[in-house]
Amino acid sequence: MAMPKRFIILGIIILLANVSFSQSSKVAKANNQFDKYDYINAREIYLKVVENGFASAEIYKKLGDTYYYNSDYINAVNWYNKLVAEYPGEIETEYYYRIAQSLKSVEDYEKSEEMMNTYLSMGGVEREVKGFENDPEYLKSLGVHPFKYVINKVATNSRFSDFGPSYYKNKIVFASSTKDREKFRTHNWNNLPYLDLFMADVDSVGGLSNVTSLNGNINTEYHESSPAFIKDGKTMYFTRNNYNDGKKGYDKERTIRLKLYRATFNNTDNSWGSVKELPFNSPYYSVAHPTLSNDGKRLYFASDMEGTFGRSDLWYVDVIQGSDGSYVYGTPINLGPEINTKARETFPFISENNNLYFSSDGHGGQGGLDVFVSAIDKDGNLQQISNFGSPINTNMDDFGFITKESEGTGYYTSNVDGARGSIDDEIYYFYEKCVMTINGIVTDIDTEDLLPGSEVSILSEDNKLIQKITVGEDAAFSFTAECDTKYILRGTKNRYFPKEETIETPDEGGVVDLNLQLKLEEPCPPNDLGCRLKLQPIYFDYDKDFIRPDASIELAKILYAMQLYPQLVIHIESHTDSRGRDSYNEKLSERRAQSTLNWIVERGIDKDRLSAKGYGETQLINECGNDVDCTEEEHQLNRRSMFIIQN
Repeated sequence: MAMPKRFIILGIIILLANVSFSQSSKVAKANNQFDKYDYINAREIYLKVVENGFASAEIYKKLGDTYYYNSDYINAVNWYNKLVAEYPGEIETEYYYRIAQSLKSVEDYEKSEEMMNTYLSMGGVEREVKGFENDPEYLKSLGVHPFKYVINKVATNSRFSDFGPSYYKNKIVFASSTKDREKFRTHNWNNLPYLDLFMADVDSVGGLSNVTSLNGNINTEYHESSPAFIKDGKTMYFTRNNYNDGKKGYDKERTIRLKLYRATFNNTDNSWGSVKELPFNSPYYSVAHPTLSNDGKRLYFASDMEGTFGRSDLWYVDVIQGSDGSYVYGTPINLGPEINTKARETFPFISENNNLYFSSDGHGGQGGLDVFVSAIDKDGNLQQISNFGSPINTNMDDFGFITKESEGTGYYTSNVDGARGSIDDEIYYFYEKCVMTINGIVTDIDTEDLLPGSEVSILSEDNKLIQKITVGEDAAFSFTAECDTKYILRGTKNRYFPKEETIETPDEGGVVDLNLQLKLEEPCPPNDLGCRLKLQPIYFDYDKDFIRPDASIELAKILYAMQLYPQLVIHIESHTDSRGRDSYNEKLSERRAQSTLNWIVERGIDKDRLSAKGYGETQLINECGNDVDCTEEEHQLNRRSMFIIQN
């Protein structure tokens, strides 16, 4: 395939010769960019124009805008201030709003207020505030908590599975597969080392550190996980494979099931020992993931023992501790069909406020295991079940939830950041803060088409950038925001006018849905340099062909574009309106075209890079021909000069 040898691209000259077939896709992409003439950097040209003594209100506006919409308010203020100082009579109302916002961003509050008052006095209105459209009470009835959480992944997560955190005094105990897979026994389920229990220190912001293996003879060559501690810290319940005193136990299918064990803390050597199996275990079903009531008199757990409704149910037993330190356990009792489903209910936790938190994939939700909560009344009965809601719950597995409600903090496990199932289980810390989600999509306001590749920014009320993202193929964006706060959402995309929306979030958490609709700019002919640089009309005096001062400002843009891009070759076209004789108009337009060419050549551009021709009234762009009654504005559209990029 014959390929062009030279392409002009923004700031880069790409020389291609004898291109191989393997490069064809890259060349096609370069061709596409070249065909669209996407190499013209208007800001760079405008800056050069101003540097050399040419200025106009339009240039100052454009320069200010290029910085404003990229959140560079220091530079935006610089050019907007020049606009106000030098061209106060040429400023549209909307610009005073942008100027006020930019000044606020650089903390010039007095002048910002002055500009905002000017904006309002010229007929500007306060920006529309998009409020919370969802009903918080309705969300509560669905179990979505109005007060959301800030979530951080703990630093101690390993490259394998980490899950099931539990409070132990001022520390956290959890399960992890941290052993070397090459040196230790692995299990067939996911080819990972078996789990052990570990203990970590907790810092002032909930982070975990100084991880050590739990002291004593708790950890074995098989699984240990999901600990629960009596408040005095002397007794622990935990989950282990059916393995005790060095012996394995199997069911009929030769599967090693899970069992619950109790261990006692030895103050002498600060270790855990005296491991005892609980009496309601069995080699024929699993019993796992214990938690204790606040008074320690009831032990909750998950099991698939006989009487289970689904794959695993939540159960409890009453616990009686004798004066001699012995324990007696009642008969396991199923929590019933209101809690348990035909799917999985697992990882129970009883909070300080006597709420039962658990995970299930049988109550509906966002996907995988979700966290649910049900209050326990004074008689031990469970109340309405509620989905805990996002951001804790995701479309993946979310479980092992524990919390200190009085502090609004807690930990839980999720594999939301991985694609390998339980291998990617990781522990997260959360703390309560009234935050919420702002969701939306970016579309074309006329066609309603999605606009992938758009940039969406969320800014504070004083215009400080908080976060900027580029939307994907679904054109969707999502930001986390604080409650009861004003924000600005800004959407931008090449060849579209920027769009801003102001939002005031509610004083309760939830979700705000707000779509951004962008308006397509009038497209330029692909090789029309004047259009791409947004040249103002180049006027000539009546029946004259010399370059006026206002026209020289616009020609300076062409001049410096040609200086910046040495391979740029331009053809100048000059046109007239239909008034006057056809032959005279042809000569007049030719003189104006040559006058324009000479202006550029006199300033150092090689004449070989320029050509010029006058077309008179032969290429009118409207219906204003001979003897047609048109306004002066309509005639002006035909009195134009065009600068055509030559290949």
